[in-house]
Amino acid sequence: MNSKRYTITSALLYANGPVHIGHVAGAYLPADIYVRYLKLNEDDVVFICGSDEHGAAITLQAKKEGITPKKIIDKYHNLNKKTFEDFGINFSIYHRTSSKVHHETASEFFENLDNKNVFVKKTTQQFYDNKNKQFLADRYIKGECPKCAYIHAYGDQCESCGTTLSPEELINPKSTLSGEAPEKKNTTHWYLPMQKHEKWLKKWIETGDVNGKKQHDPKTWRKQVLGQCKSWIEGGLRERAMTRDLDWGVKVPLKNAEGKVLYVWLDAPIGYISATKQWAKDNNKKWKPYWKEKDTQLIHFIGKDNIVFHSIIFPIILKSHGEYILPANVPANEFLNLEGKKLSTSRNWAIWLKDYLVDFKGKQDSLRYALCATSPEGKDTDFTWLEFQSRNNNELVAIYGNYINRVFVLINKYWQGVVPKAEVIEKFDEEVLLKLSKYPEKVGAQIKLFKFREALSLVMRLARTGNKYLADTEPWKLKNIDESRVKTIMNISIQIVSSLAILSEPFLPFTAKKLKKILNIKDMKWENAGKIYIHDGHKIEKPTHLFEKIEDKDIEYQLKKLNN
Repeated sequence: MNSKRYTITSALLYANGPVHIGHVAGAYLPADIYVRYLKLNEDDVVFICGSDEHGAAITLQAKKEGITPKKIIDKYHNLNKKTFEDFGINFSIYHRTSSKVHHETASEFFENLDNKNVFVKKTTQQFYDNKNKQFLADRYIKGECPKCAYIHAYGDQCESCGTTLSPEELINPKSTLSGEAPEKKNTTHWYLPMQKHEKWLKKWIETGDVNGKKQHDPKTWRKQVLGQCKSWIEGGLRERAMTRDLDWGVKVPLKNAEGKVLYVWLDAPIGYISATKQWAKDNNKKWKPYWKEKDTQLIHFIGKDNIVFHSIIFPIILKSHGEYILPANVPANEFLNLEGKKLSTSRNWAIWLKDYLVDFKGKQDSLRYALCATSPEGKDTDFTWLEFQSRNNNELVAIYGNYINRVFVLINKYWQGVVPKAEVIEKFDEEVLLKLSKYPEKVGAQIKLFKFREALSLVMRLARTGNKYLADTEPWKLKNIDESRVKTIMNISIQIVSSLAILSEPFLPFTAKKLKKILNIKDMKWENAGKIYIHDGHKIEKPTHLFEKIEDKDIEYQLKKLNN
C-alpha cells in the first residue's frame, strides 16, 4: 500500500470558553474520524489543532471575568486540551497561538507579504469609544444585523444567521465596552486587496486549477462551500484590513506600527503552520513537506461560519507567499442545533463536553455515535436528548452490542474461548462472507468523500448483517445436533466481529479498543477488515458489555439542567 501525506487541520478554538457539542460536531469529530481512517490505512498524517488565543473575543472574556487575557487563555487552553483528549479527539498537537514559535512564524509571514507589496497601507476612519479612549475591534461593536435583523450581531459576524459582516454594515452600532454609540476617528492599517485575486480564485474554486495545474477536484467539495465562495466572488471581493488597533496579539513587525496587531483571521490560520513546526520539532520530523510539497493533501475541517476565511482569505495569503500548497478540500459542516433552537453560549443553551464526560462517564462513544449519525454535513441538524437515548439503547445496545456479545458468549460457552474451525462452508455462508468482503471498500469510499453519516450507517448495517446471520442460523439450537455446523457459523461470526472492530475504530475508538482486547489482537489495519482474520485455535478473552442502556431519569435530568 502506497502511503500518502496529509495535513489535516481543525479550526483553532477560541480560548475564551469550554467546548460544546456544536464545536465537536462541526470541526473536531469529523476530522478525527477522517484521520483515524487514514492512519488505519498507514498514511502519513499530521492532525493539527490548538487554541486561538488572540483577538477581541479573548480580551472581551477577560474583561467579563475581571482577569488578564493571559489567565483566560491558560484557563481555557488547558481545559479544552484535556476535554478533547478525554473524548478521544486524537490531535498530533494541540498548540497555542500565544507561543513564541507562533509569534515568530506569523511575524515572518507578515513581513514576507509586506516585502512583496501584497498589502496596501491606508488611513481610514474607524469606530472609536471616546469614553474608554480606544479604537474598537470588530467584536467590541454590536448592532442589528442587516441581513436577519438580529440585534446582538457582532462587527465581524452575525451569530444568528452566520453572515460575515464589517462594523460599518451594522444598524445602530454600540460599543460593548461603554454601551454608547461609537464615533469615528482616523487610524492606519494594512489591507489585503482581495479583489486583485478574484480571477485565479474563481478558477481555482470552480475547476481546481491554478496556473494550469490541477489542485483539487471541485466535485468533491460540499455545495455550501462552493456556493458561499461563488457568492462572495460574484458579489465582488473588497479590501480587508489585516491589522487591528489592539494591545493583545501578534505585534505588527514594522516600524511606526505601535499599538497594532495582526488581524486574528490572518494570525489564526498561520497557527496551523506554527503548530506543525512545533510538532515536527517535538517528533524529530521535517515540517516543510506537510505545507510545501505538492503531493501533500491539505484539508481544513471547519464550521460554515469559517468558510470564507479558509477558502478565500487563507488561500490568498498562502499563494501570495509563494511557497505553500493550497487546500485540497474544505469540508465545512453546517450548524448543529439543540432541542430545536440554535446553540447559544451567552444564553447557556449548550451541552458542554466537559459536563457530558462527568455525567456520562465512560460513554464517549455513545455521544460520538449520536453526533456522527446526526452530523450537519449538508444542512443544519438538531440534537435532542431523547434521540441520543434512542440511538444508544436501540442501536448501540440492541444491535451492535447485542450481536458482538452473543458471539463472544457462545464461543466462550461452547469452546472456552477458543475459536472453532469453519468446517463446511454452505452457500448461505458464502453469501454472508461475500457481503462482508465488500464493507471495507464501501465504508472507506464514503469516508474519503467526507460522508461520515453514510459511512457510519454502513458499519451499523454490517452489525445488522451479523445479527441476521445468527438469527437465521440459530446455532444455539444446533449445538447438540450438528456441532460441525455450529463451528462454521461461529467462525464466520467472529470474522464479522473482527471486521466491526476495525471499521468502527474511526467512529467508536473506545469500543474498538475494548473489542481488540477481547479479541486478543493488538494491531489491526483497514486492509485486514472483510477477510478471514481470526484463525481457528485463536483464544479470545471473556466478554464485557460494550454499551449499557441510558435510563429515562438520566435524560430527564439533562433536560431539566438545560432548561434551567
